[in-house]
Amino acid sequence: MTLSETELTDRLAAVEDPLNDDDIVSMGLVDDVTIDDGTAEVTLAFNAPHAPAEMEIGDAVREAVEDAGLEPELRAEFRKEHGFETDALPGVRNVIAVASGKGGVGKTTVAANLAAGLKDRGARVGILDADVHGPNVPRLLPTENEPGVTPNEEIVPPASDGVRVMSTDHLMPDGDQPAVMRGPMVNNVMMKFVNEVEWGRLDYLVVDLPPGTGDASLNLLQSLPVAGVVIVTTPQEMAVADARKGLRLFDEHDAPVLGVVENMSAFRCPECGDTHAVFGEGGGDEIRDDYGVPVLSRLPVHPDFDSEGSDGPSVRDPESPVREDLFEMVDDVADRVGEVNRRRVAERVGDWTDGDEPESAAGSDEDRTGADGEEPGADGEDPGSDAPDATASPAE
Repeated sequence: MTLSETELTDRLAAVEDPLNDDDIVSMGLVDDVTIDDGTAEVTLAFNAPHAPAEMEIGDAVREAVEDAGLEPELRAEFRKEHGFETDALPGVRNVIAVASGKGGVGKTTVAANLAAGLKDRGARVGILDADVHGPNVPRLLPTENEPGVTPNEEIVPPASDGVRVMSTDHLMPDGDQPAVMRGPMVNNVMMKFVNEVEWGRLDYLVVDLPPGTGDASLNLLQSLPVAGVVIVTTPQEMAVADARKGLRLFDEHDAPVLGVVENMSAFRCPECGDTHAVFGEGGGDEIRDDYGVPVLSRLPVHPDFDSEGSDGPSVRDPESPVREDLFEMVDDVADRVGEVNRRRVAERVGDWTDGDEPESAAGSDEDRTGADGEEPGADGEDPGSDAPDATASPAE
């Protein structure tokens, strides 16, 4: 006997969110269940494509549906009612800011490898080099061409192996020419990159912020719906002290801090195999203990991180000994984005069940439109499946 949609939903309550310690039904993550001719279509309020935890949940949902004798068909959908903001960058699902309290800690290295790693996992990715005075992203993510222009005079970012890259470096006639700009000019450039760049549909836009807690960081917070911030530091005392100030800035503006990446954490000697903490140790742990944010990764000191002589970020090099460390960071960041997004849905469940449920729950065609403006699942995304076409990038 075929289960009813209510009965199947009750079964799905046994599926746990491994990062939020609650079941997906109670959290409001099961957005819709429809059974038709032996197929159960389950729509999940997910918004972190290729995050390991969301694929794990998707696999568990698929197994529960199959155990019920039904063929599973999973969709991912994240709408305004779930907390998705569509006013700025409507085609971009998640904005991840990469910040540091001071320069010289490897923030751009982390941002570039994060963007390239997410693309390698199958996501649609762009990176905005917001460090106007020190635009180094193109050194790590060299592009095949120059920016283009649409008939509407919007800038089309060039691509670096599928990652869309926008930087003031593209606009400078000479690579050694300094960008001499005062505060208002910097703000104008940032707003141009936000409002006049045709990013297209992206799962993740990584923003490489300038070091410190100046205008660019504040402008980003005021202009973009930031899904989360990654704080980069080294173990050194002064770097940690400045990183803490950056963390406080984002916390005070209600931007979720995803965690800390401790760069140059130690040197692994290739000769003796020992690990040496040449820049000290424990800096990331101090921030974790005081602010309750996780240490996402500890990246070693390694010459592969130097852009000179390399063809791109180390995460793209299958021979690099630091590639595994970088992919662990990439997966942890994606998982944290998903964790924060799913918690946001759960926090809204009370509003939805107190007689003020949004009309989209009724399933009208307009309200069932996904965050990217297409019908749910139109891009082929299937939570729990890492098939190549799950979030395939459009042709560059």
